[in-house]
Amino acid sequence: MDQRAEISDFLRSRRARVNPRDAGIDDDGRVRRVPGLRRDEVARLANMSVEYYTRLEQGRAGNPSPEVLEALATALRLDPSERAHLVDLAGRRTPRRRGPLAAQRVRPGLLLTLQSLESVPAFIIGRRMDVLASNRLAKAVIADFDAMPAKRRNMARWYLLDPEARERVVDWETAARDTVAVLRFDAGRHPDDRQLADLVGELTLGCPEFSGWWNDHQVLRRTHGTKTYRHPVAGEIEFAYESFEPPDDPDQGLCVYNVQPDSPSAEALRLLDAWTAPAAPRH
Repeated sequence: MDQRAEISDFLRSRRARVNPRDAGIDDDGRVRRVPGLRRDEVARLANMSVEYYTRLEQGRAGNPSPEVLEALATALRLDPSERAHLVDLAGRRTPRRRGPLAAQRVRPGLLLTLQSLESVPAFIIGRRMDVLASNRLAKAVIADFDAMPAKRRNMARWYLLDPEARERVVDWETAARDTVAVLRFDAGRHPDDRQLADLVGELTLGCPEFSGWWNDHQVLRRTHGTKTYRHPVAGEIEFAYESFEPPDDPDQGLCVYNVQPDSPSAEALRLLDAWTAPAAPRH
């Protein structure tokens, strides 16, 4: 990615989203030719000069300090995912890596945790939303990634390119938009990831909606939320998901799909568990 273009587009899109009245900006009578805040208003809210903010928005400000980034994030009313993305784009989180990223290996501790989860869907996800491992119920509810070629085991590719996903995922558009936002977040963290760039190109060609969502510059860090799947045998199942990232390896995480106890979703999941359970060995 062109880091100057990325930070420029991101900051412009964020200030365009802020309603001046919500930010405490009084109407000065000037005609607003673009939505949201003007550059001078962002600079005033962040307590910096217009010239310096302009250089920031153009990607020409070098390495801004954490204090500058915090002031800018507050002025633009960024959420936690957007704040982290701004830090990534500004290059202050970690030194930039050059060259191809090494293939990911599942953390042994995460894999053991996954193997201990038998009653709910769970999977381990890595960079660019690669599915590194999944349990039996995740394969039944979402897709059997283990049965796919290694290069195809990717959640974003499944959501956006597999026709079955549009049938399987209730409110597919919201889930797909969130998926693109997660990829955007990963792109800020790993701007030199050639495989991610190739994936973006593939999604651009294969999913009509992708380009518009990608250019919105929405970002999302996997944490928690809800998703509903429509299974051909068990029916609709609503999940509350949680994503757990090891503190020393934020590039992979364990995603667990839970259901509310004694709910229709819990009953549907029990049905699916029984339907997919391996046959007991004969003696």
